[in-house]
Amino acid sequence: MSAADRIVAAEVLLTSPGRNYVTLKVTTADGLTGWGDATLNGRELAVAAYLREHLCPQLVGRDPARIEDTWQYLYRGAYWRRGPVTMTAVGAVDLALWDIKGKTAGLPVYQLLGGAVRDRVRAYTHATGWETAQLCDAVDAVRERGFTAVRVQSGVPGLDSVYGVGRGPGYEPAGRGTVPAEEVWDTAAYLRHVPGVLAEVRAHAGPELALLHDAHHRLTPIEAARLGKAVEPADLYWLEDVTPAENPDVLRRVRAHATVPLAIGEVFSTLWEFQQLITEQLIDHARAAVTHSGGISALRRLAALADVWQVKVSPHGPSDVSPIAMAASLHLALATPNHGIQEYMGYPEQAHEVFRHAWTCTGGHLHPGDAPGLGVDVDEALAARHDYEPALLPVARRRDGSMTDW
Repeated sequence: MSAADRIVAAEVLLTSPGRNYVTLKVTTADGLTGWGDATLNGRELAVAAYLREHLCPQLVGRDPARIEDTWQYLYRGAYWRRGPVTMTAVGAVDLALWDIKGKTAGLPVYQLLGGAVRDRVRAYTHATGWETAQLCDAVDAVRERGFTAVRVQSGVPGLDSVYGVGRGPGYEPAGRGTVPAEEVWDTAAYLRHVPGVLAEVRAHAGPELALLHDAHHRLTPIEAARLGKAVEPADLYWLEDVTPAENPDVLRRVRAHATVPLAIGEVFSTLWEFQQLITEQLIDHARAAVTHSGGISALRRLAALADVWQVKVSPHGPSDVSPIAMAASLHLALATPNHGIQEYMGYPEQAHEVFRHAWTCTGGHLHPGDAPGLGVDVDEALAARHDYEPALLPVARRRDGSMTDW
């Protein structure tokens, strides 16, 4: 390695153009810049500190071309490893190095991953409505934008707040402040109401539109099985996060009672958390986010394992992973045979201005573009005008006051 090839600086940027993002900037001696996303919604400062205090000093002087070696160094070199904070930080470094690799080669990252196996990446977005009629109108609006797949979430009678849907236009769960909002949850009310809503939406939308629904980790195994069986007539593309996935064995109960495809894994941070779910075919879609699960290098390994067992990789894509992470996810999707579908929640306009990107969303499909590297540039001056503000996701309690999963 010549002196011109080494990393000379690694910096962390915090910005809040509509929401909070943590960005890693890696600079080489020959002036190339690589960008990585290190956003972990509600725990942004923990990842920023992990990078600044631990990883950034270790990057200076390293060869940016040795992407896999650096990943192994950061992962295996930390005795206390895994977990979302560590893996988000490692993922940010990985994305930045792939960005540099592409810029060095003058090629988009997907070309370095073996080239495109598809022309475009199918996406789904969100439709919400507190009442079923509002939800159907939202589904129509999404379809008019060209999307062929949509996640649908509705209100529940008797509850004032429900994951995935707001009473007004739009939905943003993270609330500004240092103490999270507390929501009241009633599983029985949800199970009574949601199957009927999904049946009505299916009747309204017809058979062609792919419908998805997220239970958001809140059900016990038998409740998840009941829901899976009840929604079969709605012919869902998938039912997401039906139960907390820390105990994969429980999904066997859901499989025994329902044939609805299952999607799980957005809260996972390593391949090993997916291993049993994939090898026993307990899920149909692995939902890992490219930034939270260790970057492109790690997600490639996950996709390779999943491909053997005919499981698709369908990455998490909310607005709380930055346009840098979206770019990385799209490069990987374009080059991955068993990619399923990409979530695309969209971004505040200010985020598009700060993170100028080559990727596009047209007619319900995404493409990473053909700019060298990841194809995202950060306007640092504009980013500096958007100060970080604490924001936290809600917590949830049952009607008796006990905590449950949000």
